Amino acid sequence: MNQLKAGVILSYLIIAINILIGIAYTPFLLRMLGQAEYGLYSLAYSIIGYLTIMDFGFGSAITRYTAKFMAEEKKKEQFEMFGMFFRLYIIIGVVAFIIGLILIFNISNLFGEILNVEEQGKMRIMMCLMSFNLAFTFPLSIYGSIITAYERFIFLRTINIIRIFLNPLVMIILLLVGYKAVAMVVVITLFNLVTLLINRWYCYHKLNVKFYFHKFNLSFLKEISTYSLWIFMNAIMDRIYWSTGQFILGMYRGAEIVAVYAVAIQLKQMFFMFSSSIVGVFLPKVTTMVTNKISNKEISNLFIKIGRIQYLVISYIFSAFVVLGQSFVVLWAGKEYREAYIITLILFASTIIPLIQNLGITILKARNQLKFRSLLYLFLSIASVIWAIPMAKSYGGIGCAIATAVALFIGQGIILNFYYAKKIRLDIIGFWKEILKMSFAPLFLIITGIFVTKEIDINTIQSFIIGAIIYTITFIPLAWIFSMNKYERSLITKPINLLLFKWK
Repeated sequence: MNQLKAGVILSYLIIAINILIGIAYTPFLLRMLGQAEYGLYSLAYSIIGYLTIMDFGFGSAITRYTAKFMAEEKKKEQFEMFGMFFRLYIIIGVVAFIIGLILIFNISNLFGEILNVEEQGKMRIMMCLMSFNLAFTFPLSIYGSIITAYERFIFLRTINIIRIFLNPLVMIILLLVGYKAVAMVVVITLFNLVTLLINRWYCYHKLNVKFYFHKFNLSFLKEISTYSLWIFMNAIMDRIYWSTGQFILGMYRGAEIVAVYAVAIQLKQMFFMFSSSIVGVFLPKVTTMVTNKISNKEISNLFIKIGRIQYLVISYIFSAFVVLGQSFVVLWAGKEYREAYIITLILFASTIIPLIQNLGITILKARNQLKFRSLLYLFLSIASVIWAIPMAKSYGGIGCAIATAVALFIGQGIILNFYYAKKIRLDIIGFWKEILKMSFAPLFLIITGIFVTKEIDINTIQSFIIGAIIYTITFIPLAWIFSMNKYERSLITKPINLLLFKWK
């Protein structure tokens, strides 16, 4: 439990560090690279990102089955599974690298009409490095899954924090010297390799993990594949939703539009962090609850409890962005990225429901019931891509965002909620009653804030900071009175009381 609590606390610390560094570092990065160069980097990253789905959901499967074997005290089965997947990941890594090379040789066929020869050359170099990065990431990623299953969250998050600080520090030096996007990819590759090797050392020397390289247990692999198939389908859906927009814009509108869309995607990723970080530590716990046949009511209570906490954070960020987001984007990224505010707002609004119900995915993983959600999201994501092509041609990044938003609302907001209620037996009605009770404060501040900002022009960093402070100190007491329950207030008061006690 201490690891779980520490994992959640460190996750939010990582979010805070990521956001602070992102706010300070990204404007510098955008200006040093330029809009076209940043667009090229984002486009290359989105293309190679498709190959990450070749994990096939095995990472989550390793975490889930390791937690299951630990609950059942089956160490031999654990170590045999580790050996089997390590060999499998080596094969996947080689195949991913070959596919990457094929894509590299076809850059001119994909983007020849939009990118010039120099831009195509840079794309090839970056994609080659990214493919190499991915090739060794697959076999070494197994160690991170093992550490997560053992619930050693303090170690994982600490390594992540160190990496978050060092990566931009090195990049700032290189950018000042004159290096560009290719150097970014080199630095990311090196830091990734070092992190993966540290995880490997920790597994062998601290967790005493062993790898048994016996013959493949085909029946067990079939069982795991049945479970991981739907996680794999979910990964395909994620890639289609969040990477295809940049790919389509790169084909039809050019690198500059990709850069604007990429800024919106980066802000969306920050938005995601606030929800996914807390849920990420719950898969082993929920798996144990399911293995021990804990009642649906207790699982529903956990679903509502975590959803409320997520909504407190998400509603603050979303409402603040509605009021102050346009000023933030212009001050942070530059006037040429102004359209990123509308794109980001559309993406934020469309992901509120998925984010506050993230634990539902974890419950489905633990129960091995991802099939319906994965098929639903795959169908809707393909439909959104088909619609996104004409929308991108006519409306650029805003068109892509609208296509994604509509698909997400239909899938998560309507259909999946019925599935949670009818098939998974989660108390969805109770969940939405709680969320609606908590919505007074953010809605009131959105309406009030829009009227106020119409009268006040926030066009300097100083005025933005003052506006953000005023908004925050207004939101906190309103949320305390109208949104938070006794448990949620205790999450704030207990650490404060503990600090005051130690101070005395």
